[in-house]
Amino acid sequence: MTAPAALWVVPVSDLAGVARHVLDVARAGLPGWRLAVLAPPGALCDRLRDLGAEVHEGPFGPDHGLRASVTTLRRVVRRVRPAVVHSHLAYADIVVALAAGRGPRLVTTEHGIARDDVVYHRSGTRTRAMAAVHTARLRRFDAAIAVSRATADAMADKWHPRIPVKVVPNGVAPLAPRPPRAPGLRILSLARLAPEKRLPALLDAFAALRGDHPAARLTLAGTGPEEAALRAHAHRLGLGDAVSLPGFVDPEPAMAEHDVLAMLSVWENCSYALLDAASRGMGVVASDVGGNPEVLPPVSLVDADDTAAVAAALARQGLDLSARPSLRDWPTVDDMCTRITATYAAAGAR
Repeated sequence: MTAPAALWVVPVSDLAGVARHVLDVARAGLPGWRLAVLAPPGALCDRLRDLGAEVHEGPFGPDHGLRASVTTLRRVVRRVRPAVVHSHLAYADIVVALAAGRGPRLVTTEHGIARDDVVYHRSGTRTRAMAAVHTARLRRFDAAIAVSRATADAMADKWHPRIPVKVVPNGVAPLAPRPPRAPGLRILSLARLAPEKRLPALLDAFAALRGDHPAARLTLAGTGPEEAALRAHAHRLGLGDAVSLPGFVDPEPAMAEHDVLAMLSVWENCSYALLDAASRGMGVVASDVGGNPEVLPPVSLVDADDTAAVAAALARQGLDLSARPSLRDWPTVDDMCTRITATYAAAGAR
């Protein structure tokens, strides 16, 4: 008997967090299901093809416009004949709600909602309009997945879905045993250089840390609109060569070269960076917001506005190996895939 198809619809093809989620599922497979992915041209499609995945590349997503996206989705649905259309990110959710038709079951995964709307929308009018759009489009869906309990709660508070929201955290692949990491104070940030990442607060805490540990080093890896301001702030703090801003870096070797990952974001849902750092034995310091407390123990969590507390946590996570977090009981990628297919079954898909 031929396995039913699940068409995953992704409106971007850059290799950010959602792409990581899609690639992990493509490697592991959805038990009992044939996975097909619709995405615009770019790196994600290239990586999926390298994995031997079924890829439908076409003009889809905000860069191609609504009319082209609707046309592409309808064409691919006719070709694939999916039992499930599973969308990721708001743009795909809206197109799927408009154009997927009445045959397949519709499922959405929410990867990136913040409790505070100002993180994504700079005006109250925009916030209210988008909340109304999300409330309306969710009425077309048969099932909804959130990557953390905090995400599910925010969805319920903002969009009032008529369907239960199933929490399925991002899974992590088991790593081969490796020697314990040594203590140290090479601190890494892997984040867009944007206001919601609160990188000036990290610089302030790092400057305080350097008072007691002058050999400490900080890398702010990433790109974004705040780069010039961050360089200027580091200069004002007198940090000199202790801080580097190398732009985009490959996360895996960067983590191997650092001791502590720092993430003081206004909000996180289920950060792959935090999961990867903890699974690799790094120290982790993160703001006590969103899904972070579901991933990390209290010793890793801080108030980002408390400079002294952040500095103390960075020092402890770097130098005290016993304080570093563990993901011993965290779901694997296979666990995640099994939970996703259980959501399809609960929605009546076959």
